[in-house]
Amino acid sequence: MRHSIKTACAAIILSIGFSPLVWADDASDASKLYKAGQLNEAIKKIDAVLSQRPKDAQMRFLKGIILTEQNKPAEAITIFSKLTDDYPELPEPYNNLAVLYASNGQFLKASAALEMAIRTNPTYGTAHENLGDVYAKLASQSYDKALQLDSGNSTAKLKLNLVKNLIGNTTGGTNPKTTTNNPPPIASIPNTPTVTATPPAKVSEPKSTPTPPTKPVVPNNDKDNVLDTVEAWAKAWSSQNVSKYLNYYAKDFQTPKGESRSNWAEDRRSRIEGKGKIGVRIDAPHISIDGNVATVKFKQFYTSDRLSSASHKTLVLSKQDGKWLIKQERSGN
Repeated sequence: MRHSIKTACAAIILSIGFSPLVWADDASDASKLYKAGQLNEAIKKIDAVLSQRPKDAQMRFLKGIILTEQNKPAEAITIFSKLTDDYPELPEPYNNLAVLYASNGQFLKASAALEMAIRTNPTYGTAHENLGDVYAKLASQSYDKALQLDSGNSTAKLKLNLVKNLIGNTTGGTNPKTTTNNPPPIASIPNTPTVTATPPAKVSEPKSTPTPPTKPVVPNNDKDNVLDTVEAWAKAWSSQNVSKYLNYYAKDFQTPKGESRSNWAEDRRSRIEGKGKIGVRIDAPHISIDGNVATVKFKQFYTSDRLSSASHKTLVLSKQDGKWLIKQERSGN
């Protein structure tokens, strides 16, 4: 979706009378467990910390994040609600409440939570953007109701189409989205990026530089073929056609953690197949080609039934037997 609700995961570091070093170790342990996909172990670690420090905002916040990913919205709502009671000066718990409410179609509650986040921090850009998305969804529902009452209302129909185009709502929902940074990641379901309240950085337009006379100009059709490959890769991912998706990766693909390609492929299959609705969209791609190697930098929007994310992605492709295949995949700027 072009616009969707963003979940915030900010570093909530509060001075509550304990050693910063101990806190950092605990947060690091929980983060490592989360990144490894060991959600139950991460919860156990967090609960052990909370038994000693029940007011620890960071641990409670991370627990709410994990419960959200485990599809336990009621428990996550309880966590974030109590955080707003104990730390009303923090905007992030309000924002995450809004995400959960919006995911359940409770857009009035979502707007109220976002208004509190903005009241707490008027410069919180993520909450402002999310509130606009919630208002757009509420408008969509109202125009839709108007058309149910009067199917000949052309003005309402036009406005409904405009709002749907604005929020990219073609399949019926405003889904939560994340961005990348610290602390422990929240929700790129397959890739687990981290989330912050900081708006995503704008992708700079590539500067035009003269091509050295000794270096041949890259044919436009090469760039078109690379872009077609990346878009087809995203489409296969979205349709959960895992076999086709994996075929876009070269046999010598450099796996992120150095594991074997077969183990990596099996992990990707388990993360994609049977996960409900998935949508992957690329935006503002910048392609550079040097011989048989192409580098594509773009902003990736990932959405699912539960959560979404926005992150910067880099793909390095190599031309093998006339086809462009992915050799490296990196997240971040």
